[in-house]
Amino acid sequence: MVMESNSCPGLCAPQDRLRVNIDGNIFLVDKNLLDDHCEYFRALFRSGMRECQQGEIHLQSVGVLGFLVMLQVLYGDQPILNSDQIVEAIECTAFLHVPALSKHLNNIIDSDNCVLMYHTAATYGAWEIYHHSALFIRDMYSDLQSAVQTLPKQLVEHIESLSPSSYMAMCSHSPSSELLPDSQRTICYLDEEDKEWKVYTHLPANISTTMAGVAVLDNKLYIIGGVHDVSKKVAETGFCYDPMSNTWTTFCGPQRPRYNFSLIGLKGCLYAVGGEYELNALSSMERYSVSNESWRFVSHLPCPVASVAFAVAMSRIFICLWKGQGASDIYEYVPEKDQWILVTTLIRDRSYALCMVAHKDNLYVMRNGPCGDFLLCAMDCYNLSLKQWTAMLGQYGNSKGSLFTAAVRGDSVFTLSRKVTTEYTIEANRWRTKCEMRGFGRIGSIYTFLMRLPKATISPTGRHPSLSQCQNVEVVADGPKYPMRCSENL
Repeated sequence: MVMESNSCPGLCAPQDRLRVNIDGNIFLVDKNLLDDHCEYFRALFRSGMRECQQGEIHLQSVGVLGFLVMLQVLYGDQPILNSDQIVEAIECTAFLHVPALSKHLNNIIDSDNCVLMYHTAATYGAWEIYHHSALFIRDMYSDLQSAVQTLPKQLVEHIESLSPSSYMAMCSHSPSSELLPDSQRTICYLDEEDKEWKVYTHLPANISTTMAGVAVLDNKLYIIGGVHDVSKKVAETGFCYDPMSNTWTTFCGPQRPRYNFSLIGLKGCLYAVGGEYELNALSSMERYSVSNESWRFVSHLPCPVASVAFAVAMSRIFICLWKGQGASDIYEYVPEKDQWILVTTLIRDRSYALCMVAHKDNLYVMRNGPCGDFLLCAMDCYNLSLKQWTAMLGQYGNSKGSLFTAAVRGDSVFTLSRKVTTEYTIEANRWRTKCEMRGFGRIGSIYTFLMRLPKATISPTGRHPSLSQCQNVEVVADGPKYPMRCSENL
């Protein structure tokens, strides 16, 4: 059987096409495509060996299904895979070393396939997929425990050695002073066993979280910008907290002073999106490379905007821009092209997007309810693969408080208000209430995020013991030393 890549005809000369033979199945593939995306073929083509001059290559350790999935991904598709395809795709990326395929497999990990992915990745040595699937399982361990126990003992022990993601929260605070310390300047975590919020650490005195950009990247918390007081003087220093070393470090803030902006972390970079300065909304965006420790301006937003709703889905950045008259545009930022692309438009009468989160290939947009009722949040879901909107059943938010912030962990989503913290199970056409816990009873705007806290502060069952065992926090660089408060409930 001969299978011809749909991107080869008319796009590459015959001498640029390679016949790939897998168990008698012939694939005609663009050599440049393989050279660009596949480390195995790149090394082969540049080796000077006889095989690099041949028009046909026989692959012995790759299955037909896995190679077909690889081609789909390299041509821009994001296929949903069954069990057989997953196994062969992992085998394919482990043997051929295809980063794009590994990335796609990481993006589609869910509760139905995570155990299979974990076991298969361990078998073939696909360590990136092994790591991501293990973390996913750890976050949903109580729901998956029976399936996990069917795995080899060493694989189970590895999962149990990991730290689960903790739901974290903090409020907006201006910088304090040693003369007037503020005991409320804390970062808190949700103790899911006790169903209440507890203090994890205190913020250094010189950090402002008022109208700041807050994001987690590679399990480190970044706080940038913010204002000092009602004068809205912008804080120029950025702060980074590493829970594993229990230290704060400082770095330079964006080139353009800004506050009330959105901060997004993805692939080793932070994106400062829009915001305000001197009461004017901004359309500029800057990217900070953590490895290079430098900021640079990238493509401007389609319009000036402050505190824009955003989400990261399938390792892609999306924002929701309100157009007025009940219409909201969803844009995607493509870093490789440094370009904003209009994805879709949501039209809901007299409705404004308040928050957006992502789960697998779905974007969930929370908006104020009928007649502008901000205590009754309606929700719509946009599926990136099917390119269609679905109105979700039910109202999210009630007399206990509105849904303005949310964080997805595994197949659950956590939301909070000052009176109640709710964990929902994400289902096809609704979020089903799974558990209600104590609310976050603090004043001011609330920031929420997920972080993996070190094993020193988490027991093997996932419960946080008393934090009195923690070390002191030190601010490194130009900040002062600041002690951690270790055992305090809200």
